[in-house]
Parts: sequence; structure tokens; C-alpha cells
Amino acid sequence: MRTTSRGLIAALALTPLLAGCFAPGDSDDGAGAGPGGRLRVALAVPPVQALSPYSNDATVLSKLSVAEGLTALDRNGTARPALAKSWKQDDDTTWTFELRRASFQDGTEVTARSVVNALDHASAARPKPRVLSDVTLTAEAKDADTVTLTTESPDPVLPLRLASPALAILSAKAYAKDGSVSPVGTGTGPFEITRLSGRTKATLTRFDGHWGGRAKAPGIDVTWIADGTARANALRGGETDIAEWIPTAQAKLLDDATRYEVPSVRTDSLVLNTRDGLFADAALRAAAREAVDGSALVDSVFGGYADPAQGLFGPAVPWAADRRERVTGRAGAASAARVKARAGDRTLRLATYTNRAELPEAATVLQQQLEKAGFTVRQDVREYTQMESDLLAGKYDALVFSRVTLLDTGDAVDYLASDFTSEGVYNIAGLKDTAVDRAIRAAAGERDTGRRREKIMKAEAEILRTDAVVPLVHEQVVQGIAADVEGVILDPRERSLVDLGTHLK
Repeated sequence: MRTTSRGLIAALALTPLLAGCFAPGDSDDGAGAGPGGRLRVALAVPPVQALSPYSNDATVLSKLSVAEGLTALDRNGTARPALAKSWKQDDDTTWTFELRRASFQDGTEVTARSVVNALDHASAARPKPRVLSDVTLTAEAKDADTVTLTTESPDPVLPLRLASPALAILSAKAYAKDGSVSPVGTGTGPFEITRLSGRTKATLTRFDGHWGGRAKAPGIDVTWIADGTARANALRGGETDIAEWIPTAQAKLLDDATRYEVPSVRTDSLVLNTRDGLFADAALRAAAREAVDGSALVDSVFGGYADPAQGLFGPAVPWAADRRERVTGRAGAASAARVKARAGDRTLRLATYTNRAELPEAATVLQQQLEKAGFTVRQDVREYTQMESDLLAGKYDALVFSRVTLLDTGDAVDYLASDFTSEGVYNIAGLKDTAVDRAIRAAAGERDTGRRREKIMKAEAEILRTDAVVPLVHEQVVQGIAADVEGVILDPRERSLVDLGTHLK
């Protein structure tokens, strides 16, 4: 089954073998296991912090239906019930959530007190989870089944925020005194992690006490394979049933029946370090922006599985294009001669990572473009988990970066706040710009959906004005799924993959 990128969103709703849902209970009720055995899943990015929800590992917990939040996102990005069966907004800053009857995988009950405990630990985590970059959250148990959440300032999208994998509700057993968090046997999802073998493998078993019913698959065997070609080979060789993020160079080598193209909210960009080094100089940032041409990557690197960048948000965010603002006030670009003079003997440290096979290739193309503009460039290419701390510490001048823009909440404001505000916890660019901060705050405080989106696009224009980030392409994700697998979730946000209805025929 194949579709074009432009038409795939509509096609997903009609696809009989792939689930279009994003929350337990949306699809098959999961009563009774199907005829198939355990699912074998190959994931791309090995765990950074033993699957802690406060790290980039958090999405693994949602992809594999291990842990749940108070809410979940449906296919349209709307908040729907999960561990909370209902909620209401009491005033601008206070919300009340009614819990459903549910159990943790260690046998304890989900209560208001356990929810408060989980959210308190998330708020106290250092560094903060990205989803809490722009909000201070206070949780209180009103009674055994009712939780009141209060924010310091109005947060119109709090139900969306609570769907973040980083705010998964785990049992008290998960939280150690040293601040570490373990989801092993402590979640509420239909699959329980029973064994985590370092950064290479995990074993999951069906949790029969799940409130939404029994999953159709009896369990999941997870292998982390950082090399994309190796993931594709594992699928072709029958060694895995689901292989995520198939490299575009390998995509056409898969059978049509096993290749699924998903329009993604993922944007690949060149992120420039504004805090120090070469790109603290606005004229050099502008020179880099003028030098790089993302459209050159679409066919040469991505094999057509991408669209030229329109901004921070691409075709999978359909409301963005009509509201996009013209970018004004950018610094003038230094000429090649001026670049050489201003850079002196400094080398541009260009980083990227191997977990997405296209990025090193893209970095090589960008290196050539930047060198034509007068820069001397040295690449550093490693696995992402080996370089994340250095990226956040500003040890590189530039990063070829692939970012799911609606990952954390399904609301773009959270992405903008974590990546581009002065206090953002994922601000790799080190950007500190008062106009950017002001624009993002304005969007965060807007309740009306249409006006919120308009303010998001004003914030995008302010960010692009700084040249802290140069969008390159909007990716289409290729997922590899064996022909005898049913019910895999094709999620443009890349937060869901396996749920109650996923199974072998």
C-alpha cells in the first residue's frame, strides 16, 4: 500500500489494516488475544536515561503503550480521556479532572494521590521536561478520584499538555530518592516492561489489568538498532515485524506491502548556536542562512520523501501555510570575503547524528554550501545519545537537526517555548531575544484556536528573523511493517505505534 504525501492524511482514515486512533478505546476493545504471537519491534534511538519519561526516551513509553497520562491525543490532535475520564475548567488557572478506575502494573490502584505524586515529581525534575518549559503546575487531590490542577498563569491547552509522554502517571514505586524514574512495571498501559537490557533490548508483556481491555498481542520484543540500513534489513529478513524510520535510501527497496509513508510534523533544520562562537555574530548567521539551500536535499538526500521547507511548520500542519507571516528585520548577510575576515582562524563546528540516516548526508551537502560562503567547516557525527549534553551545553556552532514540532503536546506553542525562549529547556540555539519571548508568551495566553494559531505564526516569523534556525525540509516518515501485522498506528506526531489492536494475523 502506497500513497502520495499530500493525500496520505485523508487516506489514513480509510486504511483497513492500520489503526487511525491514538488512544485506548478508540479502536478494537482488545477483548481477547488474536491468533498471532509476540510482536518484534525495531526502534531507532537507544535509551538515554533508562526510559525515564523526563528524557527523550519518553516517546518510547507512548509508542509501545507502556504508560499513559491523564489525557491522550486523537488523530486530530484533540485531547481525549485517558486516565482521566472527564475534566472541566473551573477558572482561568484551575482545572478539575475526574479519574477512571484503573490499576498500575504493580497492582496498586490509580488514585488522586498517585496522580499528584507523579505530577509533583515531573514538576520537580531537573532539567524540567520540555512540556513544562512555559508553565508552573500545582496538583492537589480533592478526593480519592478527583485532582485539581492549577497553573500560575492561564494555560488554555492544559488538557493537551497532560497528554505528553513526559507527564505519564507512574506508580509510587517508579520514583527513587535520587530523582531517577523507572517505568519498568510501574505504568498503566496495556503493555508492561518486564525487562530492560541496557540500551539494546526490552521485553514487554501484555498487562491484562488494563482499563481498556486486553491487548491482542501477548507481548512485544524491542530491539534498538541505531543504523537505519540495519533496521530495513531486519524487516526484509523477517527478523522484525515493525521497523521505524526506514531511511529514504532503503525505502524503495521494501515491498509495497511493507512500506508506509507518513506525512510528518517533523522539520529538519540547521540550528545555529547564538550564545557564543561564530554564530553569536548576526551577520555570520545571516550568511549561513543565505548559503544553505534545503531544496537541494529533497531529491539528492531524501529521495523525494520530503518537501522543501516553508518555515518551522510544514504540510502536515495544514493551518500554518495560510497564516504564515513575512519575515522582516533580518540582519544583512556577510559576503564570503567578510565571512573569512570575521571568522578568522575559527572553524565552524557542524554536528549531526547517525540515528536518522539522512542527516549525515545532509550535513555533507550543507558543509559544501557553507564552505562556498567562506566558512571553514569540520563535522562531528555521532549517535544522538552521545552528543545531547554537548548540544545543550552549546559546544557546537551548528547542528543539522530533525525535530518533531508537535511532539510534546500537539500544540505548537510548547515546541516554540522549549526550543526558542530564553528559559527554554531544549534551547540548543541558546537564543535569548525579547521579541521572540514576547511573541511566544502572547501565543501561549491565547484561548481562541484561530487567534492562537495566528500568534504562533507571528512567533515563527520572530524566530526566523533571528536566523537562530534555518528550516531545510519537512520530512515524510517511512515506516516498515511486515505484511502479517495489523493495527499499527501511523502517527504524524510519531508518538504512537503499537496499541491494544496491534497484532500478528
